[in-house]
Order: sequence, then structure tokens, then C-alpha cells
Amino acid sequence: MVIDAINGIIKTVITGRKEYKLLLGVLSILALVGIAFYLRQVDQGLIATNMRDPVSWGWYIANFTFLVGVAAAAVVLVIPYYVYKFEPIGDIVLIGEIMAVAAVSMCLMFILLDMGRPERFWHLIPVIGIFNWPGSILTWDVIVLNLYLVLNLTLVIYALAKTYAGKSYKTKLIMPFIYFSIPAAISIHTVTAFLYLGAPARPFWNTAVLAPRFIASAFCSGPAFMLIIFQIIRKYSSLKITDKALHKVAEIVTWCMAVNLFLLGSEVFKEVYSATAHIEPFNYLWHGLRGHDQLVPWIWTALIVNSLAFVILIIPSFRKNFKMLNVACVFIFVGVYIEKGMGLIFPGFIPGTLGEIYDYMPNSMELWISLGVWAIGLLIFTVGAKICIAIKNGDIGHADPSAHH
Repeated sequence: MVIDAINGIIKTVITGRKEYKLLLGVLSILALVGIAFYLRQVDQGLIATNMRDPVSWGWYIANFTFLVGVAAAAVVLVIPYYVYKFEPIGDIVLIGEIMAVAAVSMCLMFILLDMGRPERFWHLIPVIGIFNWPGSILTWDVIVLNLYLVLNLTLVIYALAKTYAGKSYKTKLIMPFIYFSIPAAISIHTVTAFLYLGAPARPFWNTAVLAPRFIASAFCSGPAFMLIIFQIIRKYSSLKITDKALHKVAEIVTWCMAVNLFLLGSEVFKEVYSATAHIEPFNYLWHGLRGHDQLVPWIWTALIVNSLAFVILIIPSFRKNFKMLNVACVFIFVGVYIEKGMGLIFPGFIPGTLGEIYDYMPNSMELWISLGVWAIGLLIFTVGAKICIAIKNGDIGHADPSAHH
């Protein structure tokens, strides 16, 4: 049976529509290009990037921070389906968990990229490594990310194995793991926020509102990305995804964006009204500082597109129109990506503790390597989703597509 399953999975992965094969081909090429640039970075060191002592976390950590939010967003599907028994989401919850697996995998890859010396990664492993654990927040972050990865992977494999065998998987058996996955999802982004807000020498990050802002924006960007993916899957596969399920996810995104914008407003008020000596990174980001203003157009773009997305989503007739919904989802993805990258990581270092302004922007090597990581992550998701859909539809295995799980 195991050999049959493996053969069926391999056949499923290598066969499909021409659009599917084209996607796999493009992603594979991008992944190989990214790997080639990464080997060059390993050879030359991080000096080959645009990162320097004044800005030691750059594009890699910006992507890492954003993707932790995408991974955490799987809980937006888990809670309505498993906890509140909202049945329409049942057809997409496993796809969301596969997305979480792909996103966490990319997170760990970006941490590895930013270390510069990848062979020292083992120091992040508690007990084995000689990192300052439990004092190191980065080690805690690696622990919760790996725990969340294993948890989602286990739940997906269990559900698909049962479905493959033609059996209904027992939700009572996995409910303890489901309940545990909810605080685990919150914890991966909370600990990531603690990486920043626990640094008192970086006043731009040193705010208690950062953790709830991370959670709120995560529950916007991740589900927005998934809403577009679900529509693509619905168009090009036979998996039944109802409008009711997509509308419910869009509704959750709406209120999370409201919270995200409110928390941003609170942070802006605190900085502007108090106007302490620590306002310089804020000014650098929003207005420019001493003639340095390269981030200003980016952060205002993020604010505008996030606000426009919220206006679209808050009006029910707009939100239920898929063309308008897709526009809002693209706006949210772009807006939160900028907000958590250039709008968070870079100004945390600029100006430096001695007032130095180093205008950091990623160079072509960083961009190609990052694109390669995204390609690998999307390959993981595409292949995982293809296998999941084939098993759920009964194309491989003994599943009954009409069975209720």
C-alpha cells in the first residue's frame, strides 16, 4: 500500500495541465538561479550584500518577518472550521495548513541566509548548540517555528493518510493538537515581535504595541494571499470551494485590517505627540531625515493601499464582488509586505545609535536569492496542494470525494 501511495503521489506531481507544468518549470528555474547566487554569497560573505554594520538586518529578515505572518494566518481557517464547526471552510483548511508549512520553511531558509555562516546553524538548537538559550529570543523563535512546522505537517499527513485509505479522520483524536496549534500560531509571530521590541537601543521597535500589530497584520496578509490562491485552485481544479467559505475569510480579514490600522494610528500618535529624542527613526521613515528620504514613498504607498483595501472590504457589496475583493487582497499583500519590511526593519537601524544614516536597499544578489527562496516555498505549496486535492477528490487512494470528514 505504501508503494502504491508513493507511485500515485509521484504520478500526481508530474502530471497535470500545461499551466501547472509551466508554473513548476518557472519556479524551478527561479529556485536554481537563487541557489546559484546564494553559493556566490557563501563564497564572498555577507559583504556581497548591501548590508553593513549600521544595518545588519536587511531584506532577508524583512521577508522572514512577513512570512511568519503568512504562516500564522492558517489559524484563520482552523478556528472557524474545527472550533466553531463552520463546514464550508472544511474543503480549504488543509490547503491553508500546507500554506503554513511552505511559509515556515521559507522563514527558516531566510534565517539561514542572514546568518552568513550557514554551518553554524546548529548553534541555534537548544542543548546541542552553545547559543545563549533560554536567554536568546532568536533561539526561542527557531524553536516555535520548528514546532509549528512539525505540528502542521503532522496534521496534514494524518488527515490525508486517513482520506487516502477511504476513512474519515477522527477530529476528536486530533482536537488537542488543533487547540494547541492556535496559541502556537500566535506564539510564532509574538516571539518574532519580541526579537524587535526587546531591543531598548532601537527605540523604533521598543513598543509594546508591536506584538498585537504583528498579529493583526498577519491575519490580513496571510488570508488575503490565500483568498487569491483558493480562487486559482477553484478555477483550475475540481476541488469544491464555496463562495460562502471565501466570504467568511474575507470578513475576518476586514476586521483584522481595522485593528491593524487602529494600532498603526496609536503608534503614530504616540511618536508625533510625545516628540521625544527617539522620534528620528519615525521621521526618517515618514518624512525623511537630513535629506535622506528613500523610504518615504514606500511607507506612504503601504498606508494608502492598506486604507483603500479596508474601504473596499468594509462595504459588503464590494467585499462580495470577487473582482473588488481581489484588488483588496493584492493591496493588502503589497501594503503589509512593505509595512513589515522596509517600514519596520530598515528604520529600526536608521539612524544608528551614533546618529549615522546609512541608506540601505537590497542589491540584485539579495533580490535574486530572496526570489529563489520564494520559488522554493511556492514549489512546496504547489506540490503539496496538488497531492492534497488529488487525495480529497479520490484521484489517488480510496477516498470518497463526497465523504464528510
